[in-house]
Amino acid sequence: MRKKLAILALLIGNLVLAQSQYGIVIPTNNNERNAKCQYFSQMFRQKPKEIRFGIKREGNTLFFEISDKQWFTKLFKQSGDGIAVDIVPKTRYACGEEIIPQQIKGLVLQPVYAKELRRNLKPFNTNFRVYVGKVPEPLAKDDLEFNILFLNNKVLCKYYSIYNLESYPWELLDMGVYLDSLAYKTKAITTSKEAFVKKYKTLQFTIPFKKNKATYLPEDIKPLYDSLRLTDFTIKKIDIKAYASVEGSLERNKELQEQRAKSIATALQTFQQPQIVTQISSSENWVEFLNDIKNTNYADLAVLSKKEVKRKLVGATAAELEPYLKKHRKAVVILELDKIDKYKNMTVTKLVTLFNERIAKDKLEEAAAIQNAILEKMKSNFSPETLLAMEIPRQKKYLTLLTKNSVIKYLVNISQALIVTSELQQLQKLDPKNQRIQYNLAVLKFIIWRSNAQPVNEETFKKEIINLKKYGIAKPLIDRMLVNFYIVKAEKEMRKRNYKAKDTAVKYIVNNYHKFPLSNYDYLSLAQFLTYYANMEEAVSLLDKKARSITIDEDLLFYYINLTIINKKLTASSEYRTIMLNAITKNKDRFCKLFNPSLEGGVTFQLLEDAYLRKTYCENCAE
Repeated sequence: MRKKLAILALLIGNLVLAQSQYGIVIPTNNNERNAKCQYFSQMFRQKPKEIRFGIKREGNTLFFEISDKQWFTKLFKQSGDGIAVDIVPKTRYACGEEIIPQQIKGLVLQPVYAKELRRNLKPFNTNFRVYVGKVPEPLAKDDLEFNILFLNNKVLCKYYSIYNLESYPWELLDMGVYLDSLAYKTKAITTSKEAFVKKYKTLQFTIPFKKNKATYLPEDIKPLYDSLRLTDFTIKKIDIKAYASVEGSLERNKELQEQRAKSIATALQTFQQPQIVTQISSSENWVEFLNDIKNTNYADLAVLSKKEVKRKLVGATAAELEPYLKKHRKAVVILELDKIDKYKNMTVTKLVTLFNERIAKDKLEEAAAIQNAILEKMKSNFSPETLLAMEIPRQKKYLTLLTKNSVIKYLVNISQALIVTSELQQLQKLDPKNQRIQYNLAVLKFIIWRSNAQPVNEETFKKEIINLKKYGIAKPLIDRMLVNFYIVKAEKEMRKRNYKAKDTAVKYIVNNYHKFPLSNYDYLSLAQFLTYYANMEEAVSLLDKKARSITIDEDLLFYYINLTIINKKLTASSEYRTIMLNAITKNKDRFCKLFNPSLEGGVTFQLLEDAYLRKTYCENCAE
């Protein structure tokens, strides 16, 4: 470490000489900068927020990359206009070392000026790039980041640090499709895995525990038992989040948490066979502790490290805070239930025969249950031949059965959208006012419109969505569709570089997404959409309340941190400490990786310039 710092000191020691040689002029105050940087300031104010740029590294070669050639060529018009790269090593932020604040943080490479920039800018994938320098050999193996000096007539007018905010591809908010009732596609937030499911019933319970006890009182779990006895569901999955109050040793708290979670899982397993899928997580309840002490005489504990807080929580202090601490010892149990299927063990062939028999006897309720069992099996092994073997007369009273057999094709393969649309349009003739068919046709039209599979008149489509209320479709479902309408419209206007129309579409989304419930995936997808279109404040507002909850989805919490960790006003607040400790508790490694180099998956290690973030990082990640 000391050797690396010595090398860096030697390199930076030559910085003043290098700047003198390069002829870079660094303004001494804002008035001087404003006077000499008027043109650059104007160009950056006028830059469309969708234009993105940064430094890319290939081996030790550095490129400046930008998404818009036209703005680039307008920016660098004088011979002294250019770019210089500042190479910043992570060793600058070693825990225990003093950080000396300075405008330029690392080693500046020789600038590249307008003539060379414009001449050498070349297309690269969907962007444009130009060579701007090489990493010096002494720094080549270090963790590095690359800041940009924008020079206007050799005057440093903008020093630009690059942040790498984690991004996910967003999708339309899930509208579902009608089978017997609405069915949805579920998606894991951080993977591309997708599965078609009906919305399962879920039950959530909070079970309190006494201090230093891993057992629960019968009356505490009785509501859970009673709820299960009254349903015709089996337990599909148990998710148990066990929490310990923050006083006492971390090792003992972890032991208690695990014992508490296992005792609950064991009790629930007595309800059924085979083994229930169980997911257990455990943590100390720092979130609710910091929230609860905020307005007490112990509010100053919030600024201490976790070890310091534990040292304070003994004797009289612990006794006085016990009314709060006892509420923090608990387990949150979420049960995902699956409707009991009496046909589960039958083969598809047998089920098809049974289905046709029930149709022939006009026993439609039994036929519907058998059809659901068949479709359930087809999720993992789709068979068009099976659908053809199901003998359903093309009559109005069989319309729900006919509709389900068509829609399943889309659910297992989205590329079937056009074929299923044609089939539903034929079924629509049997009952032109059927709400399920009308709704499903609108869902399919989104896929067709977004993929440009067929021309779609936007205004006509919008009216069709609004008119779904005439068929009895609930308002929240229509509101969700309208938000999706403007998501697709924003994408299309963006591709046409029609920024004003795109902004109008985004504004509609911001003003209307609160009108209906959102799933975890919806929250993340919508936040990523807003971030992509440079509506950071709205994305933060969308997730802010959820970020302060102990039961927030881990991916949502970390996405919120990605959005906010560069905001110094937020990071200096005691509320933000609560959020960071929540993230560290859920996944410490993931939190620490936020401070990796921006080109290696981190946000940026230059966040450690912030003393508040550096203290949290060094307390939890230094080892």
